[in-house]
Amino acid sequence: MRSIESVAASNVPRFFYLRHHIPVKRRQAPVSPIASGNKEEREMTVSEKIDAKLVKDLRDKSGAPMGDCLKALQESKGDIEEAFVVLRKRGMASAQKKAARTTNEGAIGTYIHAGGKIGVLLEVNCESDFVARTEDFQELMKDIAMHIAATDPRYVKPEDVTAADMEREKEIYRAQAAATGKPAPVIEKIVDGKMAKFYEEVCLLEQPFIKDQAVSIKELIAQKVGKLGENITVRRFARFKVGAPDWTVAQTKPVETAAE
Repeated sequence: MRSIESVAASNVPRFFYLRHHIPVKRRQAPVSPIASGNKEEREMTVSEKIDAKLVKDLRDKSGAPMGDCLKALQESKGDIEEAFVVLRKRGMASAQKKAARTTNEGAIGTYIHAGGKIGVLLEVNCESDFVARTEDFQELMKDIAMHIAATDPRYVKPEDVTAADMEREKEIYRAQAAATGKPAPVIEKIVDGKMAKFYEEVCLLEQPFIKDQAVSIKELIAQKVGKLGENITVRRFARFKVGAPDWTVAQTKPVETAAE
């Protein structure tokens, strides 16, 4: 066999020697996550491609900041309904964190139903006069006042229900459940379920919002808390109806709060 030296010294052209004896390293094009078989990377890339119109639609629906809407849509893989649920959960978490803050500012809102037969006077509190003057806060007051005019709640929240009213309702529900012959533990569970429904009917914060039945008034307020960055509370309201023998006046019980 001829040695490499002898080959190099032979009349074989240099290009032939280089071609057959020196391996050529070729640069490989980067493989995209879409082209690869990595499902997780592929899903991440797809989720990042969120249409701007979808973000705007979610912003209009929820009132949340654009950045939060984009993150929610990425998390839900572009499903706007699921993204709305994500924002609602985050809004409630944000509201709970701010619930201990003192709300000594705010504004008085009114709503007079068409024809002037029903009127509502409402006080909503927040932490600063600046937030109280914002369009979002004013819009929230109008929505809540209109909701009160339509649904006639008796209390602001479940904690405000009087002991007498609570016991009366429980006794009614116990008697109804006992008539079915159910055992005592089952009866108590039935009573708890009916009381939750009772609170939803008579307590403002537990009621489904008349403009969007999927959102409670409590969640509606939480959305504004997340957007405005301040604690917001309903302190009291009054509802009047022409010709009615009485009227509704509700005021929430004072709670101990501390500035954060």
